[in-house]
Formats: sequence, C-alpha cells, structure tokens
Amino acid sequence: MKTSSWLAIKWKEIKAHKHSYILMSPYMLLFAVFTVLPVIMSVVISFTYFNMLEFPRFIGWQNYSRLFLEDDVFLIAIKNTILFAVITGPLSYMACFVFAWIINDLRPKLRAFMTLIFYAPSISGNVYFLWQMIFSGDRYGIANGFLIKTGVLLDPIQWLKTEQYIMPIIILVQLWLSLGTGFLAFIAGLQTVDKTLYEAGAVDGIKNRWQELWYITLPSMKPQLMFGAVIQITSSLAIADVSIYLAGFPSVNYAAETIVTHLIDFGTIRFEMGYASAIATVLFTLMVGTNLIVQRLLRRVGE
Repeated sequence: MKTSSWLAIKWKEIKAHKHSYILMSPYMLLFAVFTVLPVIMSVVISFTYFNMLEFPRFIGWQNYSRLFLEDDVFLIAIKNTILFAVITGPLSYMACFVFAWIINDLRPKLRAFMTLIFYAPSISGNVYFLWQMIFSGDRYGIANGFLIKTGVLLDPIQWLKTEQYIMPIIILVQLWLSLGTGFLAFIAGLQTVDKTLYEAGAVDGIKNRWQELWYITLPSMKPQLMFGAVIQITSSLAIADVSIYLAGFPSVNYAAETIVTHLIDFGTIRFEMGYASAIATVLFTLMVGTNLIVQRLLRRVGE
C-alpha cells in the first residue's frame, strides 16, 4: 500500500508540472541517449571480451581481476591519478575561488579584462608548445638556459625524460591550466549574491570579511560551488592531454601514466574494448564517489 500511495503522489506531481516535463523532455532524451546509455553499455561490455572484430563474449570478472592483480601499469596509473587529484583538485578549486573573489571587487571593465587574462590559459590551443620550450632538454631550453647562466647547473637536464621531474612539471602545468569553467562559474556566482545580505549581516553582528565570506557569500553561491567542485574533480581525475604532450605516450617508466592514458592505450590502440570498458568503469566509480564526498562536505558551508 505504501508503494502504491507513493507512486500515486508522484504521478499527481508529474501531472501538476506536466508542462515542465514536456519542456525538459528533449534534453532528457538526448542526455539518456548520449550519456546514460553509453555508461550502461560500458559497464555491460566491461564483463566481456570484445576486440571489435568478434561478437562480445561474456567472461565475468576477469577484466577486473586482471586490472588489479596482473596489470602493474594500471596500479601505477591509479597512484599517479590519485596524486594528481589530491594535489591539483583542491589547489585549483581554491585558486579558482580566491582569484574570482579578488577580481569580483574590481571595476566592471577591469574585472572583465582580468577575467580574460586568468581564463586565457585554459583555452590556449598551443599551450603545451610553450611548456616544451621552457623544459626543453638542451641548452636552448628556457629553464636549462637560465640555470646554466646563473651557475646552478653545468649540464642541461632532460626535464621531460627524467622520471623524478615529470610529475612535478605536469602538476605545475595542470594548475596553470585549471582556471577554466569553474573559475567563470565562481565569477558569476559572486555577481548574483544579494548585496542587502551584507547589510543585514552587519546588523546581526558579522564583523569582518571572513565572517561575511563564511556566513553570507559561500552559502549564497552553493550551486556554483557544487558545479565548480564537479568540474575541478572531473578534470583532475581525467588528466591525459598534459601527460601525453609533455611526457610522451608512454612516458618514461610510466612516470606520467594516468587512468585515462591507460584507457586510451587499450581502447584506441589495442582495441581491447572489454578491458578498456573496465578501466572506464573504475574511473567513473572513482569520479562519482569523490563527487559525492565533496558535495556532502560543501553542504556544511555556513553552518
């Protein structure tokens, strides 16, 4: 009885808001076909052996057992991906908000200009060429040239071919590229905060800007904070282009291997689609779990 009554209530709500559902239906249809369905198919294919030439053959958990018990490179990829996410995720998230918070207080024209300056690296097409010039392994590289000229080095360092330097360089470049969509979302969120709330807060005893930030600004822009968290977490867990362009594919001793580059290897080069789908499923689970944890923490903002 309880289930039928719950369904009856939901059906009444749907009928009451039928126009909203009709307007949403084209988007929901496209979302289901191009997002939900591929995810479900990927999970299903991950339990099969599929080489793109033969019909998928069900093999159960073999792909997953091979991932965690036999594939040493995948374990390196998980370690590197988590390291990237732990460092670049929180730092880029905080940097996006701090820079947006500072820029928000500028005059409109100056604010628009500074927003463009900070956002430009994330949309630069040949940005990796710049960093390849900086960390070039010969004497003409900017970093080597400067360090040799100042007497710090006698011989040039192969920055992008030496295992110990690859990860710090990629993390640095990823942080430089991180002021993207989340940064713009924070700018927009700060612009929508009701200014009268600050006046009311002053009457209620808020004494400084830090209290304004915690009790007024952040709670007023929770949707943007949630959106920024999803964007930054997803981008930090899906690092691939930076690794491929700077460190090569594969990198030296797999020093810059990530889950996505491992997925590219098996999905687009070896065409082991069942195994690649298992890698994608692990990555999807990691992203969803991390986003749920972060969103739960963000709900406590302002408490």
